[in-house]
Amino acid sequence: FSRGGYPHQDSLNRQKLRSDEECQIAENYKRVYLPVTYSIVFVLGLPLNSIVLWLSWCRTKRWTCTTIYLSNLMVADLLHITTLPFLIANYSLRDRWPFGDFFCRLVRFLFYANLYCSILLLTCISVHRFLGVCYPIQSLAYRTRRLALTGIGVTWALVILQALPTLVFSETGPNNGQIVCHDLSRPPVFGHFFVYGMILSFSGFLVPFLIILICYSLMIKSLVKPPEAQMGLGRAARAKSVRTILAVCFLFVLCFGPFHVTRFMYFWFRLHATKNCALQAGARMAYKVWRPLVSFNSCLNPVLFFLSGGSNRTRLVQELRKVTATAGEARALRRWTSCTQRKAIQSGRGKGRDSLPLAQSFWEGGAGQLNANRAAYPLFTPCIATDS
Repeated sequence: FSRGGYPHQDSLNRQKLRSDEECQIAENYKRVYLPVTYSIVFVLGLPLNSIVLWLSWCRTKRWTCTTIYLSNLMVADLLHITTLPFLIANYSLRDRWPFGDFFCRLVRFLFYANLYCSILLLTCISVHRFLGVCYPIQSLAYRTRRLALTGIGVTWALVILQALPTLVFSETGPNNGQIVCHDLSRPPVFGHFFVYGMILSFSGFLVPFLIILICYSLMIKSLVKPPEAQMGLGRAARAKSVRTILAVCFLFVLCFGPFHVTRFMYFWFRLHATKNCALQAGARMAYKVWRPLVSFNSCLNPVLFFLSGGSNRTRLVQELRKVTATAGEARALRRWTSCTQRKAIQSGRGKGRDSLPLAQSFWEGGAGQLNANRAAYPLFTPCIATDS
C-alpha cells in the first residue's frame, strides 16, 4: 500500500496521468458557451430566487411544510448563484484563475452542495406530497412543521458531509503556464476522485431519484382512480395534478439525469480509454455542455414554488400590487405637498403655521394614511388633478 491509498486506486491514478500526457484536448467551445450560460442563469436566477425568498420570509404569516422546504431550496440556489461571477470570469480568461485557492475550493464546494441539496429537498417535497395525497388522514402526525424543520437539518448535514471532500480535491495548480482551478481534482489523484464521484452519484442522485419516482408513480395511481374513489376531487383537478407531477418529474430528469450520465461516461473513459483521444474528447465535451445546464435548476425552482399552489401566485400578485400602490401613493403625496405649499405661498400664508405642519403630518404618517387624509382635506384631490 502506498501513502496515497489502495493499489488499485494508485493504478487508476497512473493510467489517468498517462492519459493526460497522451491526449491534449482542445476546448475552445467553452470560452463562449460557459460564460454565456452561466450569465443567463445569474441574470434569471438571482431575481427569481430573491423574490420567492422575500415572499416566504417577509410576507408569510404562517409557514407550511412546503414553504419551509422551498425556502431552503431558494437559499441553496442563491448560494450557488453568488459563485457564478467567479466561473464567468474564469472561463472568459481562458481557464486562468485569479481568485486564489480558497475561492477555488469554495466555488466547487457550493456547486455540489447546491446540486445535491436541491435533489434532497425535492425528495423531501415529493415524500411530503405523497403522504398528503395517498394517506391524507393517517399522515397528519408526520406532516408537521417540527418534522419538516428536522428534515431540513438532516438534509443540510448530509449535503455538507457529501460535498466536504470537494474541499480537498478541488485546488489551484499550474497548467500550460498559468494557474487554474481544477474542476474535479489534480490528475495524479483522479483515481480517488473517481471512487468518490461514483459514491456521490449513487447516494446523492440515484437513490433520491428512485424515491421520487416511486412517490410520484403512487400519487398518479391514486389520482387516476375512478371518481367515486376520490372523495369529491373533481376530474379537472385530478388531471391538473397529474400534469403537474409529470412536469416536475420531467424537469428533474432533464436537469440532473444527463449531467450524471455524461459525468460517469467522462470519468470512465478518462480512466479506461487512455489511448482513444477521440472518445475522451466526445465524453469530455458532453460533460462540459451539460454541467452548466444543471445550474438552470436554480431558475426552475422558483417556478416550482408557484406551481405548488394557486395561493402562492395570488400572494405574489397582491404583494406586487401593494408595492406598486405604495410607490404611487408616495408620488401623489409629493405632488399634493408641493401643490398645497404653492397655494399657501400664493395666498400669503407660505410661512404661516397651518400649511407646513399639514404637509409634515402627511410625510410622518406615511403613504398608508393617504386615503384617510383625503377625506379630512378636500383640497387634496383638486391639487393632484391640476398638478398632474
